[in-house]
Amino acid sequence: MESLVLATTPKLSSFSSFPSDGSCRTSDNLKVDHSSSRGAFEISWCRAWDSLNRRCVTRFQQHCFKDTIEGSTTVRPQHYRNRKEKFSVHAASGQPLESKPGAFDPKRSVLNSLYAFYRFSRPHTVIGTGLGIVSISLLAVEKLSDFSPVFFTGLLEALTAALMMNIYIVGLNQLADVEIDKVNKPYLPLASGEYSMGTGLAIIMSFVIMSFCLGWIAGSWPLFWALFISFVLGTAYSINLPLLRWKRFAVIAAMCILAVRAVIVQLAFYLHMQTHVYGRPAIYSRPLIFATAFMSFFSVVIALFKDIPDMEGDKIYGIRTFTVSLGQKRVFWTCIALLEVAYGVAVLVGLRSSYTWSKWITVFGHAILAFLLWNHAKSVDLKNTAAITSCYMFIWKVITCPSSALSMNNCTNLA
Repeated sequence: MESLVLATTPKLSSFSSFPSDGSCRTSDNLKVDHSSSRGAFEISWCRAWDSLNRRCVTRFQQHCFKDTIEGSTTVRPQHYRNRKEKFSVHAASGQPLESKPGAFDPKRSVLNSLYAFYRFSRPHTVIGTGLGIVSISLLAVEKLSDFSPVFFTGLLEALTAALMMNIYIVGLNQLADVEIDKVNKPYLPLASGEYSMGTGLAIIMSFVIMSFCLGWIAGSWPLFWALFISFVLGTAYSINLPLLRWKRFAVIAAMCILAVRAVIVQLAFYLHMQTHVYGRPAIYSRPLIFATAFMSFFSVVIALFKDIPDMEGDKIYGIRTFTVSLGQKRVFWTCIALLEVAYGVAVLVGLRSSYTWSKWITVFGHAILAFLLWNHAKSVDLKNTAAITSCYMFIWKVITCPSSALSMNNCTNLA
């Protein structure tokens, strides 16, 4: 150990060790004569320096290797050299020792945690759900005075509770599909190992409890039943228990998504605003029926399209989706055709409107969306998973356009 430390410390290594024959060699490699008084003095002098040298070595070892494992006598020269190099770099640059790039940064740690939760929550579903609830809630507005604090309070209750339930559903799906996601979506926090299973479970349990508590406190039965049915269907869709995990069966999986996206989000949240917030009788207007019908098309498309980029992992783990059974190309163009039909129906409905603004918004809005969708679909390379995923995200971006257009029409026609 001494020779190692002496080799790495030039000032200490300038003193030679003393051989056992009593002779002493100075740093100039001159032989000392033992017989003369001068030689005896030099021997004493050298031995004194040697004693001081050994004390310095001992103290230096204790200082440099104080972080070694207790009880260990093994020296880690590479570890010391690395520490020495880092110290030299920081000393030369004038930076503090803890300012190196790999040092703990609380701000960066918080941002990383938020980004991981952002990916865990599947933001495209959160945004789609939120915009859908806002749009359908506007259909309950009959006059400008309806935009009151009561309206915004009821909307906030519905949004918060529904988004919490949405995070539970997508989080449970990730917990149940960790191995599949390692193939299909390795960037998700659970699949990448960024979240442990315990962390994921704690998140979804916290959000589902908060969702139900908020629904109960709000005192709205339409809202509470919307949360409860979403919870039941979302759990049955993903959880791997006997008679459950309905995502294994293509038709049942599509029916689950259809029930939540097309029926519950449209009808239940409309009734929440109409009956609970405004205290009016339930009236199923033509815009509401149209929005529900259009979203039924959209829900079927989502149920089919979401499995196209996931075909590889689904095939490995025995998930018999329509994509696995029929092929990517056939399912892809079936989805595009269904959406184009829905947009065509929306244009025809708009032409029958008796309000000029409503007619132009509905007709031109849906015609433009139909053109953009077709143009985007033609450019998709079905052999490229990233391109298919991009098209899937594009479809989510237009999830609420029909109901949003109807809501805008409803607002322009207010007395």
